[in-house]
Amino acid sequence: MHRSLNLRAGLLSLLLLGCLLGLWHLATLGGMQAAPSAAMTPEQIEYAKLMGKPVDATPVAAKSGFPTLAQMGGTVLHHLTDPFYDRGPNDKGLGLQLAYSLGRVGVGYLLAALVAIPLGFVIGMSPLIHRALDPFIQVLKPISPLAWMPLALYTNTDSAASGIFVIFICSLWPMLINTAFGVAGVRREWLNVARTLEVSPLRRAFEVILPAAAPTILTGMRISMGIAWLVIVAAEMLVGGTGIGYFVWNEWNNLSLPNVIFAILVIGLVGMALDLLFARAQKAITYVD
Repeated sequence: MHRSLNLRAGLLSLLLLGCLLGLWHLATLGGMQAAPSAAMTPEQIEYAKLMGKPVDATPVAAKSGFPTLAQMGGTVLHHLTDPFYDRGPNDKGLGLQLAYSLGRVGVGYLLAALVAIPLGFVIGMSPLIHRALDPFIQVLKPISPLAWMPLALYTNTDSAASGIFVIFICSLWPMLINTAFGVAGVRREWLNVARTLEVSPLRRAFEVILPAAAPTILTGMRISMGIAWLVIVAAEMLVGGTGIGYFVWNEWNNLSLPNVIFAILVIGLVGMALDLLFARAQKAITYVD
């Protein structure tokens, strides 16, 4: 039954994808027929040279109009055949830009986990510390991560370090709150049994509280990863330099809409893959009472 449902859902997804591609083809059919064969304008040639881009004879309408499926296919093939090229500051492969973004997300996310999970344990186990820190958490939690970017750039002019700081800030709160909630929600009878057996506090934390709170903690980590991947794209658009967000903004400035659309699709696919990894891990550690 479950396998049959998955099969039908997959077929329906393919049908919807086919309909979307068909609508795309019909919407761009007129633009493809009306596309002139004229070369780039002198202004576009000079701008392409300034940005380090190769100068070609691509029609102006093809660069500025919405791309056809054939143009998107050529763009996808170009990026997949050579994703890690490096021809200068403003001309790097999509795979290389993606690696920069994932690296920043990984470092900032790991730092947030190293702070949020132990602190969440302390907050969840101590009502006094929870009451003392709760006002600070409630004030800092609603602040947009990008609002921290000017402060990060002022204290550290390195755009990569500023991006990592923003990822740290946005990843901190969901992990912290879910960890505290999961630890505080551990059944009292389990803790009472551990005290009766005179289990040490450290062993009780690792062998009783952590397994019981693990599903809730992982839920917070999953939410944090989704927010971190969302924020790093916006942060890289602001600070520039390298990264998938900067790639999108730079290609938009170059009026290369196929590259922009393909980068958006890659961002969505990577985000989905990261979420699926956490979903698998969450399913693996979830227990049934």
